[in-house]
Amino acid sequence: MAKSKALKKRQKLVREGRLNPVASRSPFSQLDLRTRKTKTKKDHLYRTKHKNRPPYNRENDSFYFAN
Repeated sequence: MAKSKALKKRQKLVREGRLNPVASRSPFSQLDLRTRKTKTKKDHLYRTKHKNRPPYNRENDSFYFAN
């Protein structure tokens, strides 16, 4: 696998006796802090709440005639 330019620069710094930037990173940078959960029944229902609905039914509309 090829080495990236950034990795080559880090390795050169270590060879020259300087500090590796990876060592000063926060330990939280490696953690996945997202909370994952499976979808509930309600989530599945809300996903298709307004899709492919028939248009508003107008069978019982009233008429207004102004004279």
